[in-house]
This record gives sequence, structure tokens and C-alpha cells, in this order.
Amino acid sequence: MSSTPTWRKRRYALPAAGAGAAALVAGLLIWSPAGQADAGPAPGPRAAFTAVAAGDIAEQCTEDDSGCEHPRTAALTEKIDPAFVLTMGDNQYDDARTEDFEKYYAGTWGRFKDKTRPTAGNHETYDPDGALTGYKNYFGDIAYPKGEPYYSFDQDNWHFVALDSNSFDDDEQLTWLKEDLAANDKKCVAAVFHHPLFSSGEHGNEPVSKPVWDILYDNGAELILNGHDHHYERFAPQTPDAEADPDKGIVEVIGGVGGASPYDIQDEQPNSEKRISGSYGVLRMDFTDTGFSWDFVNADGDVEDSSPDFQCH
Repeated sequence: MSSTPTWRKRRYALPAAGAGAAALVAGLLIWSPAGQADAGPAPGPRAAFTAVAAGDIAEQCTEDDSGCEHPRTAALTEKIDPAFVLTMGDNQYDDARTEDFEKYYAGTWGRFKDKTRPTAGNHETYDPDGALTGYKNYFGDIAYPKGEPYYSFDQDNWHFVALDSNSFDDDEQLTWLKEDLAANDKKCVAAVFHHPLFSSGEHGNEPVSKPVWDILYDNGAELILNGHDHHYERFAPQTPDAEADPDKGIVEVIGGVGGASPYDIQDEQPNSEKRISGSYGVLRMDFTDTGFSWDFVNADGDVEDSSPDFQCH
């Protein structure tokens, strides 16, 4: 791992990590393409607002359990104090039952419940009481503001769509997405859902997300945030067919690092600019009226990667 420039040595003040967490950080694996620095350019204009994003969060453990990570990523989120929190699915393991949400997730990330904009992952479908039952019981109208597990909201000059990638074969959701984007009057568009179309991790590419990418690309979206693979990865702007497109392409970021056991990098995908495996943390997303950037901050409060500054289309 190359040294981090002085201007990038930022920390978010946190309680000291235990020995178990230190051993994990010591085993960190980081990949960058040849000739590319680990960190992006210096920070751009001050953010209009900041959000925290993470997926794959609450294992069935508490802060009293050695190696339990979601209490630490929640403490980090609290220090960042974002305008809102975006979750990219698999909020609660293993079967996302109501009692598990109340016992584990609620004790850590639940402190941000009122300002959380959640999405469901595949583990939310494993609930023995029915797919998404525990997820709906816990988040209620926050996750179902109009009676469906997909919705949109606005913040300043940004339009966000939160989608259920478990049902991307549902024509009703795709029709809703097209109509929602057609009615949008904001300059910038971001989408949040669980399954990434592109991933260098153990799950790999998820073709189920291709129709949604097509719709988002045709409507000028800037950013897609995903979980599912338990690593951090950022991609250069690209088309739904994995062709580099710096002018109209969508930036995809994977942040399945909220607390679940990390996955290895297996098959590097085209346009992948940075991959980090073995580290827990969150995405600190900075949004302006005309663009966005982010830091990947690990659970110790260290910035492990900083994106370039991107402009809205």
C-alpha cells in the first residue's frame, strides 16, 4: 500500500479500537490499478449536505461480543453526524427477523432510524415469517412511504431513488422508476439498492440490475450506491454495458462494509478504480448542488480512499 499524502491523513475521532479490530486492520488488502495513486485529488467545494452510506450491517452480535463491528461503524456514523443515512440492504443478519432487528440493529444503527433511508437486501427476504416482514415491521413507513419497498426523496438539488433489487423483475417497480425520473426536476440523481451490476467481489456481477441501469443511464443519473459484496469498490463513470463514459456515465460505489464478515476480491472488473477488502467502515458522501465526492472511512476513523470530485450531468 502506498503512503497517503499528508493532506489526506484525516481521522474521525473515535474510541480506541480493541485488539481484535487492530488485527483485522493489520490484515487489510488494498488494490489499485498500476500507476494510480491510492487517494483521489484534494477535497473540492464544501458540501451542501453530507450523508453516510453502508450496506451489510448488523451481524447477530452486540458491543459486548469480541469482533462485533456494527457498534463501531454506528459510532463512526454518529461522529460524522450526517443529514441522513442510506442503507444498501442486508441491514440485519441472518434472516432479518423482527426480533433480530430489535435485538441487534436497533441497538446500534437504530439510533439513526428517524433519518435513515433504507433499502432491502437478499437477507431481508429470508425471514421465516415472509419476505421483508421483519424489515417492514422494523422500518415501517420509513421504508414503505407509499406502500411499496421502493420510493424517492429530494434533498437540495438532488433526487434519490431507493429501490428493491430483490424484485427488479417486477414491471410495476420499473414502470414506477421511469415515471418517477420523468417527473424529477432536480439537476442530480442518485440511486440506492443492494445488488451491484458490476463487482469484483465474491458475488460478482448481478445481471438482475441491468434493466435499472438502463433506465437510470437514459435519464442522466450520476451515482449508484450498492452493497451485497462485503468490500469497498469504486468504478469510473461507465455505461450499463461496462463501457467507459466520462461524459454521461454512472459512477457505481460498493460499500458492503457496515459490519458483516468481509469478502475477498476475486475477479477485477473493467473500469474498477479502487478495491479494498478486509476493512469495515462507511461511505461519507458529500453532495453539492452541482456534484459529489466521498471518503471511505474505516471503523478506526481513518480515510482509506477518497474519490475524485464528480460533476452532475
